[in-house]
Amino acid sequence: MFTHVGPDGSARMVDVSGKPVSVRDALAEGFIALQPRTLELIAADEIAKGDVLGTARLAGITATKRTSDLIPLCHTLLLDHAEVGFEPQADGIRITCRVRTIGRTGAEMEALTGVSLAALTIYDMCKAVDKTMVIRDVRLVSKTKTPCA
Repeated sequence: MFTHVGPDGSARMVDVSGKPVSVRDALAEGFIALQPRTLELIAADEIAKGDVLGTARLAGITATKRTSDLIPLCHTLLLDHAEVGFEPQADGIRITCRVRTIGRTGAEMEALTGVSLAALTIYDMCKAVDKTMVIRDVRLVSKTKTPCA
């Protein structure tokens, strides 16, 4: 039985009211491939639209909090923590997003959404100087559920 399909075949939100409250942690990552010159411009803060990684960090964090607005069957979560990190590499930037909440359902969609929107923001801010960018390898790295004390 699919959890998001009702008996009549229609889409539905899963009822999590019977689940115990627990600490939920999720970590997602992704990668945006960039030309070396684009990486240099980002590092030197010379992209015309402004601070690329600072803006992408804010976009990613904001996205984690708006996930249920974007994905119809996601529960609205009150996040206790969200962070977005960047690791520049020779051929692009690795993006990570970690979220934490105390609730009845996991936060993996929030972490994945944070990575995705951070990557899209980098793309948007650099598209004038790099026509070869590719967003790839967005994935869930880990998720944990710990009983509340």
